[in-house]
Amino acid sequence: MKVRFAEPFQDYYKKLPQEVKRRLEKQLNFLLKDIRHPSLRAKKFDEAQDVWQARVNGHYRFYFQIRGDTYFILNLRKHRD
Repeated sequence: MKVRFAEPFQDYYKKLPQEVKRRLEKQLNFLLKDIRHPSLRAKKFDEAQDVWQARVNGHYRFYFQIRGDTYFILNLRKHRD
């Protein structure tokens, strides 16, 4: 598997705090190894659009689609507490 990023995501990523960027990169490595990694807590977010959600940390979630052999990262948002 590989990872690609949507253009809006790339713009948002540039504005993230360094700690969130570091944690996202760590979580993406887990995603590449095993979508079922416990710290990701990956789950289907929108069945109709085939969008998944996974955890970055307690405050952020990233959203992605699986397209063939690629995880296509769509967005990253603050998670409601």
